[in-house]
Amino acid sequence: MVGVVRGVFAFSRLLGPERSGGVGAALTRTFGPLLRAHRTALANIRAAYPEKSEAEVKALALAAWDNLGRTGGEYPHLGRLFDFDPDSTMPGRTEVDGIDHFLSLRDDGKPGIIFSAHLANWELPAICAARFGLDTTAVFRAPNDPAIARVLHEIRSETMGNLEAARQGAAFAMQGALEKGGHLGMLIDQHFTRGVIVNFMGRPALVNPILGKFARRFDCPVHGVRVVRLPNHRFRLQLTPPLDLPRDPDGQINVQGAMQAMTAVVEEWVREYPEQWLWMHRRWRVPAKASA
Repeated sequence: MVGVVRGVFAFSRLLGPERSGGVGAALTRTFGPLLRAHRTALANIRAAYPEKSEAEVKALALAAWDNLGRTGGEYPHLGRLFDFDPDSTMPGRTEVDGIDHFLSLRDDGKPGIIFSAHLANWELPAICAARFGLDTTAVFRAPNDPAIARVLHEIRSETMGNLEAARQGAAFAMQGALEKGGHLGMLIDQHFTRGVIVNFMGRPALVNPILGKFARRFDCPVHGVRVVRLPNHRFRLQLTPPLDLPRDPDGQINVQGAMQAMTAVVEEWVREYPEQWLWMHRRWRVPAKASA
């Protein structure tokens, strides 16, 4: 099975990133609406945008499938997609807004936390960090299919810095990275059963509190980074300034408040480019007995 996946990726490399992404988009636009996840996407969009007509809801869901397909088709080309050069006078495929924040994180001698979301091609920030020498451990969730997981790990290993799979015991490795003055990068826009409750798009959702806990323990800078898909097969990375996180009366960062602050940034991103977010995920699953 691994050989089959490698073969598909090799064929995608022959197509080039633009055509490979286009093929991926065509496939997901065709077959995505036939999946159960499409019903999830429609329900999520209706709840987030009650003012939208049914035609607008369906168009947004289809655009989200398009983005997901393009992202999948771009995986074999991740190293080529990120070509930002601050000294070049010619624009490349990728531009970076906030490179000074990347450099400050790299040079301040402190640990740091960077949160992100499943927007556009969400793999690019980890590549940016590696290219600019930012010691970062990217936390990722491996695909359920072992063959796909293996090939994706090979691609990520070639282009990114340190990698840590989201698994039991991963928290110790994440803590170790921060203790050494490194940085953590993590996507925070998916459901986490044992999470804390935050308000996201006007509805309660559960979010993994681990970045809030690390922010409290290390009292380190916390930044957000997003990717925006631009016309003509281009991308923009945007890194926020450090967030001013809420604190308890004793002066320590409040974990739930920190996660709400990060989630509020993600909501702003999603509302600005809703067609580039992963609406197919069952994000809102708060049990009746859950507590903040």
